[in-house]
Amino acid sequence: MGEMGKTLGLDELTDGATTITKALLAEFIGNLLLNLFGCGACVNVALGSTAAPDIVLIALAFGLAVFAIISAVGHISGGHVNPAVTIGLAATGGVKPVRAILYIIAQCAGAAAGSGLLKSFTPDRAAGNLSVTGLGTDVTQLQGFGIEFFLGFVLVFVVCGVCDANKPDSKATAPLAIGLTVTLGHLLAVDYTGSSMNPARSFGSAVVANVWDNHWIYWAGPIAGGVAAALIYVHGFSAPPPSNITPARYRPVAGDEKELKRLDGNNENIA
Repeated sequence: MGEMGKTLGLDELTDGATTITKALLAEFIGNLLLNLFGCGACVNVALGSTAAPDIVLIALAFGLAVFAIISAVGHISGGHVNPAVTIGLAATGGVKPVRAILYIIAQCAGAAAGSGLLKSFTPDRAAGNLSVTGLGTDVTQLQGFGIEFFLGFVLVFVVCGVCDANKPDSKATAPLAIGLTVTLGHLLAVDYTGSSMNPARSFGSAVVANVWDNHWIYWAGPIAGGVAAALIYVHGFSAPPPSNITPARYRPVAGDEKELKRLDGNNENIA
C-alpha cells in the first residue's frame, strides 16, 4: 500500500481490521446509550405532568452517560462518542481520515438506534419530539451557532488536556473530567440550543422525530469549536515530554533507600 493509503489510514482496514471493527462497534454502542439515557432524561412520562424540564437532571444524565461510556469503551476506540471530538482530533493528526469517517458513521447510526429505542419505550402521549435539539425562545441562528461553537470548544479542549500523552497522570480521571464538562455545557445551554455539543446526538433525535429545523447549527457549531480547540491546544498548550522538564523529577524512594543504607553503616556501592 502506498504512502497516500497509509496517510489516509487505509492500512487500518486490512492490517488492523479486527481492531477497527471493535472500535466502530464501541462507538455505535456508546452513542446508542448516550441518546437512550441522555435524551430519555428529557422525556417526562408522568401522566398529566406539566412541569418544566429539570435542567439539572438533564445535565447530570448526559454527563453521567458520557462518564460511563468512556470508562467502558475508552480503551477500545478512544471513547470519542462525538463527531466533533473525532474531527477535532483528526485535524491535528490524532486520528486518520478513514477512521474518522467510519467513526462518524458509527456514531450517527448508534445515536439513531438509541433514539429509536427510546421512542419504542415511551408512551405516545409523552414522546413529543423525543428531545430534538432546537433554539430557545428568541435565540437567533447566529447566537445558537456561537453557543454550540463554545460547547464544542470546551469539550474538545478538555479532551485534549486529559488525553495528552505527556500527562499520563491525568488519564485516570479523564472519563470523569469529560463527563463533568458535558454536564457543565448542559447546565449553561439547555435553554439556548438544547445543548447538543454532539452532532450525532442531534442527528439521532432528528432522524427518529423527522424534525430538522436549524439542524446545520448542531453540526457546524460543535465541529468548528472542536477543531479550533484541538489546534489551539496542540500548538499552544501541549505538555512537554518528561525529558524536557527542568528540573528532573525527584525520586524520593531512591533517596530514602540510600539514606537507610548510610544509617545502617553500609556505605558500599552508594552513588
